[in-house]
Amino acid sequence: MSREEILFANDAFYQAFADGDERAMEALWAEEAPVACLHPGWEPLMERAHVMASWRAILQNPPAVRCLDPRVFDQDGCAFVLCWEAVGAQYLVATNIFVREGGRWRMVHHQSGPTNGKPPKAAQDTEARVIN
Repeated sequence: MSREEILFANDAFYQAFADGDERAMEALWAEEAPVACLHPGWEPLMERAHVMASWRAILQNPPAVRCLDPRVFDQDGCAFVLCWEAVGAQYLVATNIFVREGGRWRMVHHQSGPTNGKPPKAAQDTEARVIN
């Protein structure tokens, strides 16, 4: 069950991103645990206020990003998802870290950056899974 809950939280992150939904994005991020974010080409952002301000700016005109081949790593109230991000014809790799807060998985860290690699062919041909 935990794996599916983590994938649900990860999918909700990419859905909020795709929809440009600031409220949904803000609801996904932890409020009690420390948070950080590394957008491609940006300096590290620390503190929730700075992370959320970055998302408000990005979500004004969000790029089309698809999450591909998410892999869950779960251990004792902390989990991370490694995945590929398809942005047009380019691929990035991403790490999304979650903690249990208030009875649900909340994001504490997102990092996405360029790679020379590509996701497995099967993942490239499959639409990202979005759970509504």
